[in-house]
Amino acid sequence: MRSPKDFFAPLAVGAPEPLRQIPVPPSRMIHFFDPSNEKMAAKVPDIAKKVDVLLGNLEDAVRADRKEAARNGLVSIAKSTDFGKTQLWTRVNSLDSPWVLDDLITLVTEIGDQLDVIMVPKVEGAQDIHYVDRLLAQLEARAGLTKPLLVHAILETASGVANVEEIAGASPRMQGISLGPADLAASRRMKTTRVGGGHPGYLVRTDPTGEDLNEGRTTYQQDLWHYTVARMVDACAANGILPYYGPFGDIRDVVACEDQFRNAFLLGCVGAWSLHPVQIDIAKKVFSPSPEDVAWARRVIAAMGDGTGAVMIDGKMQDDASVKQCRVVAELADALAADDPELAAAYDAATKEALS
Repeated sequence: MRSPKDFFAPLAVGAPEPLRQIPVPPSRMIHFFDPSNEKMAAKVPDIAKKVDVLLGNLEDAVRADRKEAARNGLVSIAKSTDFGKTQLWTRVNSLDSPWVLDDLITLVTEIGDQLDVIMVPKVEGAQDIHYVDRLLAQLEARAGLTKPLLVHAILETASGVANVEEIAGASPRMQGISLGPADLAASRRMKTTRVGGGHPGYLVRTDPTGEDLNEGRTTYQQDLWHYTVARMVDACAANGILPYYGPFGDIRDVVACEDQFRNAFLLGCVGAWSLHPVQIDIAKKVFSPSPEDVAWARRVIAAMGDGTGAVMIDGKMQDDASVKQCRVVAELADALAADDPELAAAYDAATKEALS
């Protein structure tokens, strides 16, 4: 294990110093696109205006014979597009693949100054992050970069879940972790073929109402991913990085997608992946606090003054812990409103009404 005093030292001569604290710009949706798909590539400038994060995908969903085209396509797009405040990420191929080394060498040396985060799939433990950490430092030094690239891990193997705490704290480059439900389901030998979301067979049933064991009993579908998301959130929070829900594969079921995203938001995730433009607005809605919640949070903060003691508001006791909870909501609202005049107006209107 690296000594704490050396943790923030560059891992290669000439590499930029690691960040002491990760930046936290809005990242409610990480929108995936295939850089080898000409139709998708042509839409990038318009989509970039609508999303917090745009991710050029080089891994799954890109055929083996299109890997090089995807990599080169991302380089071309990065060099020719003005992304404004939108972050540009990439998901490279897995560390055991024949493409990942060329992915990292090409992207860091060609467009490293435009990339914000490199997403690494199928991370099994801290050793995977250490490998990427050192390699990125060497490539940053070669490319003369002045800002270190950040790393995002995908939690999609049983080993990754077992080691999620050490993954989250493996490097000062660590930006966050996403749930990868499809590969994780396969790794665990779960009996579901869905990409994220629930399953009608994973349920609880109310007790019998009489002799007939089938009569009058209600079932409730459960969340297959609750344990994993909660553990991931704890690991991220303990290490000062950001947790994300991953993909929701049923593009048509926008209702269930919104429910799944909201579960993740309530548990502490800051965003989710969007695989289709229809999911962009869902993620924006869900991962932005509602005006009513923001108004309530600001009302509690105002009533608590210095944050000590306790007050009663609408029959509900509020104390120091309440203020801490409310600050989470209010600070997120402030950060999002800074770049979204429409959201800022909605928050301010609701707050004025609540405080009047």
